[in-house]
Order: sequence, then structure tokens, then C-alpha cells
Amino acid sequence: MRAALDTNLLVYAEGFGDDARVNATRQLLTRLSDADLVVPLQCLGELFRVLTGKAGRSAQQAQEAVLGWMDAYPVLESNASAWRGAMDLCVAHQVASWDALVLNVAAEGGARLLLTEDLNPGFSWRGVQVVNPLKAPTDPLLTQLLR
Repeated sequence: MRAALDTNLLVYAEGFGDDARVNATRQLLTRLSDADLVVPLQCLGELFRVLTGKAGRSAQQAQEAVLGWMDAYPVLESNASAWRGAMDLCVAHQVASWDALVLNVAAEGGARLLLTEDLNPGFSWRGVQVVNPLKAPTDPLLTQLLR
């Protein structure tokens, strides 16, 4: 089963955020080390923006971090078809446009889960279920991926 990582988890894994979320995300990624994880390109762009803005890293440091994620996981790219599907999601469910793009790209990339804090846990779009991996109890689908 494939799972997509959203921006907030990448940010926490980079050490930016409260200690509880940073530690929980790092432990989660360790437990998911054998899982089929992917990262939507949109999330890498958002990560770069957060690291160079709120986190105060230099552009070079942020670039190195993003390239590290690109080396570690397959990147799901956005295209016109993905944007059309995202707009459908916005219209049908009033999801914010960039969140909709991430969710729809995850669907087009064959993900079964989108791991995020940003959307409503349990929401499903085109076979992708939104899961907040930092919230108890652990979703049964996520439990299948954990080692």
C-alpha cells in the first residue's frame, strides 16, 4: 500500500515545529522505513518556502533538505490533469486549492493514504484516505504500514 507524505510531516521531520510533533514524526518515519512512501512535488515546494521563511534557513540549506527528500522518496509531479481533478475536489467538497492538488496528485500517483494534519481524517477522494498519523488512535490502514 502506497502512502503520500504532506508538507507538515516533512517540516516536522526537518526539526521545525514543537518538540512533540518533531519527535512523533521522526519516530513515525522510522517505523515507515519499509513502506512505499511518495511525496507530491507541491509539498516539496511548500517545504522549501517554510524552511526559507518561518524556519529561517538559508536557500542553500533548504535546497539541500528538499533534495534529500527527493533522493529518499519518489516524487509525484503535478500536471494539468491533476489540477482539473483538484478543482473538482474544491467544487465538490470546498477543500482549499493547494490541499486539493496534493490529495488529487496522491490519488493519481496510486497512493491509498495521505498522511497529513491538514485535512479531515477519514475523508476519502478517489480511493485515497486522509489520515492524521500524529493523532490517536492509529488509523487501521496506517497500522498495516507500520513495522
